[in-house]
Amino acid sequence: MAFTRAPGKHRRPSRTQRGTARAAGVAALTTTGVVGSLAAPALAAEPAAAQTGLTPVVTLGDAVADRIDAQAAAQHEAAREAAEAAARKAAEETAREKAAKAAEEARAEKERAAREAERERLNTFVSPIPGSYVSTSYQAGSSLWSSGSHTGVDFHAASGTPVQSVGIGTVVEAGWGGSYGNQVVIKMHDGTYTQYGHLSSIGVSVGQQVAAGQQIGVSGATGNVTGAHLHFEARTTAEYGSDLDPVAYLRAHGVNL
Repeated sequence: MAFTRAPGKHRRPSRTQRGTARAAGVAALTTTGVVGSLAAPALAAEPAAAQTGLTPVVTLGDAVADRIDAQAAAQHEAAREAAEAAARKAAEETAREKAAKAAEEARAEKERAAREAERERLNTFVSPIPGSYVSTSYQAGSSLWSSGSHTGVDFHAASGTPVQSVGIGTVVEAGWGGSYGNQVVIKMHDGTYTQYGHLSSIGVSVGQQVAAGQQIGVSGATGNVTGAHLHFEARTTAEYGSDLDPVAYLRAHGVNL
């Protein structure tokens, strides 16, 4: 009695169908490079088409398929590791760039701070005698002065009081100055000049660089004077007659008098 398969029932694929499907999968793997040298040995493991009586197809055993899966997994893992390595390299490069930028900013800030400190140092002025006061004003009239008026200001000071440079400059005169007695003349960093007269002693020499607040001598009563004090002038040149208002000069440089 003949039996027919019930319609609509799922049947297990025949060996021929399974082989054909597997062959198609192998072909695809071969195209993508997953199955390389593994394909040839795999073919030898299967029965010849003439022995099975099946339509000739390329088949693979389960062991070979496992090896293919392992190779694919290894390639996947290698790709993942390569991606992670690339990500690490990019992160390291970003970190290096960030560090380099921070270092450059720090260097620029250090240079800016140094320039600011130098500018402040150059522009720092002080009184020639700290804590003293002006006892005789600028252009005061008197027969005591050959020009008929005072070309500087007098700071009250007992003999032997330290006298300091009002700012940064270079000593251009240091010695006897006639009616000024012992004097020091300094060319300031901005091109102006300051003069310190009637000193009892001088502590600097011509060509010497001096800083704001550096002692250059001590006050006294040398030259044409009636008593000990410091005669201070501000000038446009080193010569007599180019005087400026000393109080206005010092105040313009931040000195409170």
